[in-house]
Amino acid sequence: MLQYRLWQRVLIIGAVVLAALFAVPNFFSKEEVAAWPGFTPKSRIALGLDLQGGSYLLLGVDTDKVITDRLTNLRQEIQRQMRPQGSRARVALEALPALDAATDSITLRVREAAQVEEAAKRVRDLTRGGGLIGAGVRPYDVTVEGNRITVTLHPEARRAYGQEALADSIEVVRRRIDPAGNKEVLIQAQGEDRIVVQAPGDNDPEALKQIINRTGQLSFHRVDTSVSPSEAQAGVLPPGRMVTPIAESEGGGQLVLFEEAEVTGDMVESASAGVNDDGGGFQINFSFDQRGARRFADYTREHVGELFAIVLDNEVISYPRIQTPITGGSGRITGNFAPDEAQRIATLIRSGALPAPLTTLDQRSVGPGLGADSVRAGGVASLIALGLVILFMLLTYGRFGLFANLALLANLVLIFGVLSILGSTLTLPGIAGIVLTIGMAVDANVLIYERIREELANGKTPIAATEIGFSKAFSAIADSNITTLIAAWIMLMLGAGPVRGFALTLAVGVITSVFSAIVITRLIAGSYLLAKRPKTITL
Repeated sequence: MLQYRLWQRVLIIGAVVLAALFAVPNFFSKEEVAAWPGFTPKSRIALGLDLQGGSYLLLGVDTDKVITDRLTNLRQEIQRQMRPQGSRARVALEALPALDAATDSITLRVREAAQVEEAAKRVRDLTRGGGLIGAGVRPYDVTVEGNRITVTLHPEARRAYGQEALADSIEVVRRRIDPAGNKEVLIQAQGEDRIVVQAPGDNDPEALKQIINRTGQLSFHRVDTSVSPSEAQAGVLPPGRMVTPIAESEGGGQLVLFEEAEVTGDMVESASAGVNDDGGGFQINFSFDQRGARRFADYTREHVGELFAIVLDNEVISYPRIQTPITGGSGRITGNFAPDEAQRIATLIRSGALPAPLTTLDQRSVGPGLGADSVRAGGVASLIALGLVILFMLLTYGRFGLFANLALLANLVLIFGVLSILGSTLTLPGIAGIVLTIGMAVDANVLIYERIREELANGKTPIAATEIGFSKAFSAIADSNITTLIAAWIMLMLGAGPVRGFALTLAVGVITSVFSAIVITRLIAGSYLLAKRPKTITL
């Protein structure tokens, strides 16, 4: 039936009006939109790198380093498990557990045969704490041959840890570039070990790299006062020790620290800069998660009166003496920090450490002038396409061509409204997708009108022919547009950067064009036919 009920007409017109309200802010500056009343829509379509200018980075993630670090930490944990703990006796080893990065394995040799079973049990209990990978696969395989215990990383676990490192790296990069979450920055994975960063409006890729590559690696270490830094430099350095420089804000120099961290930065839950409680300068306040709070409390309880070092990016930023056990799960880093330095350190700690080193594979800067030219060219192309389509429909279908053109304009309003609601980023390929949908938008109208022509030629009345045209052409319209949507969905899921921009506008355009052709054109044509009831129509 051509006739819509009142509530249906109100709903259709309301959808177009609502889309228009969301589309309007795109035609005004940010300052003008910000001055509008609070109840008005203010979301805008963001311009992509190729339209606004900015920086582009392609980063490689060293997932092999992630695996090596995991195995190194596991080796330290295995060594710790062999020490006496409570009622558990010490398991004597012939040597420190050996790590073989080539085979992703750790080997330890138990000195006494009677302790092999106990050592294997402790290792298995430790490795089972990693949960399951994939379809019930444990991340580590533990084998026992004589007095030798071998822990091998499962290939599926290596793949899963690599993917986890990639996702974590993306999140850390996002927090460093856009800590407030209000910038129009595109950060996404490309392949298994690459990250694409697009920062519209930022034309300094080198500065962007410096922000990203701040490691933010925080750790707490025991200070070894039995060896002086000068002795360590002369070669007198016990195993498991390292020489670490002291920050200039703390007077400079060096300290000898135990390599094994007592608490690591991943156990820090929050960090913020604040005024020093003791007066003078600024400090960094931090709090641990449950695991970190427990380990920090145990350490400070056992080492009252000793120095401990707080290390950030391989530099000692503070080395206070433990006066009393710290059991509250929080602490502060005091020092002669300037306000901006304290804020920078707090941001680094809060954003976390990069799980893997990043290398720059490609970088480039796009000037705003080129982007403006692209916007201008895209606008001209869209207007030409729109004008030609409107002219073709008028010349071919007359009055019904006008109905289709009105629906086409409504379709453009819907496209911009939906993209604004989604907060989408418009790229040059995205403009190409809009231009394409302008042409595709009338395809459904052409199918409907040609079917109406056939029914008119068979002697049907204009109203009957139009009803049949809209109902019978629906299956062909649905089939053609569903296949296009499938292709757009595949590009959205598997594509990156420009491909996704094109796919998004194409998908939105296909959905809105079907709506405008089937619903809006039918509303306009039906209202005309039912009001005028012409005996003949020209198509």
